[in-house]
Parts: sequence; C-alpha cells; structure tokens
Amino acid sequence: MPQLRLDKILADSGAASRREARLMIKNGLVTVDGEVCREADRKVDTETSRVCVEGKELRAGPRYFVMYKPLGVVTATEDRYERTVLDLLPPELRKLGLVPAGRLDKDTSGLLILTNDGAYLHQVISPRSKVYKTYLAAIDRPLDGTEQARFAGGIVLGDGTTCLPAELDPVDSLHCRVTVCEGKYHQVRRMFAACGRHVETLHRESIGALTLGRLMPGSVRELDRGEEQLVFKAR
Repeated sequence: MPQLRLDKILADSGAASRREARLMIKNGLVTVDGEVCREADRKVDTETSRVCVEGKELRAGPRYFVMYKPLGVVTATEDRYERTVLDLLPPELRKLGLVPAGRLDKDTSGLLILTNDGAYLHQVISPRSKVYKTYLAAIDRPLDGTEQARFAGGIVLGDGTTCLPAELDPVDSLHCRVTVCEGKYHQVRRMFAACGRHVETLHRESIGALTLGRLMPGSVRELDRGEEQLVFKAR
C-alpha cells in the first residue's frame, strides 16, 4: 500500500503548496480518518486512509478529469499564441501537472481526458488498447449509400494511408456518427474527404463508455474512483 507524507498528500492534491500544507497541519485543520493530525511528516496510506482539510476530503494519488473542450482551444500544455485546454482549468487544478490523454483539433469540440497518471495516459493513446472514440460529424452534402461499407473496410486516405475499420452511422441526411479506434492526424475529416465530403463541424461524444454527461463547453469535472476505466469498456 502506498505511504506518503501528509504534507505531500496535501500538496499533490492541489489544496496547498508544501509550505502552506505544513502550516495547515500545524494549525489543526487536517484530519486523518476523522482525527486531527499535527504531524506533517506522518506517513499515510493513500488507498485506505481518509484525509480531510477543514472537513473536505482530498483525493490522493493520480487524478483523472474529463473536459468539454470548446472550439477554438488547442490541446496542448502550452502555446505561445493560442489558448490551451490547460488555460481553462481553475488555478487549483493547474498545480496538479495534468496533461491531455490524446488530443482534439482546435476546430473540434467534445470529450477530452486530462490526467497526471503517465501509465494511464499511454494506455489510453496506445493503438494496442483499441480505445474506441465516437464523433458526431456534420457534413456538407448527403452520403450516397456506399460510405458505410467503405468505412467498415478501412478507408484509404488521400496520401495512401489505410485506416482501420470504422463504424459510420447516419443520423440524418447531413449528420453521422463515426467510431474509430485510432487517432491519425485529422483522421475523421480525412476519411470523409476520401468520400468526397467536407466535415462542417466535428464533436467527440464519447471515449469507450465514458461520456460528457451534462458538462458545458469549457467545463471540467473529476472522475469518480474507477470511472477512468470506462474508456476501455464497450460503448
């Protein structure tokens, strides 16, 4: 079981700096399993112990968040000219070292995962994991009825790259849901372009069984314990 110093747990949670954490502990603002603890160097089991600051429980260890990425924001940790997804986070979350698990283009909206768990991040983006992502696409003109079979057979892009089989489900004449299990550059847009269609808007609805729920554009929420594993489950 992982054992961490109490002041480090507070700092890693984003609740305070290491110096501030020691002061909060000294002043009796921190409890461990319901009892006030004034020892900053006390080792605490992060899996079984309940740590609270002024009655509010902290989350220790890796953190996982889902964001509704709006249009016009780039998926990057920093950019000299563009607003990034990390710029949308409240100050306390910017201290956690979160990075995007995968990416969405500037002109694509929807579900984005942010985490400070490096192993989890690589698992999500690894082609071996076959994580399925579903998008809602608005196209410039109706399909002709041949596209579903082409997507299912593996679309060949303009540069000769062959995509893995994908699902195409028409919603109406100008809207389709597309499900892919890889993440090539501008892949969904290029797949439609190979069929002679232009994607007007693109929105990621889900990753695996994880959805946005009631999140609004630009907002973020922390995933409940175990909820991060939904991305590896069937849709």
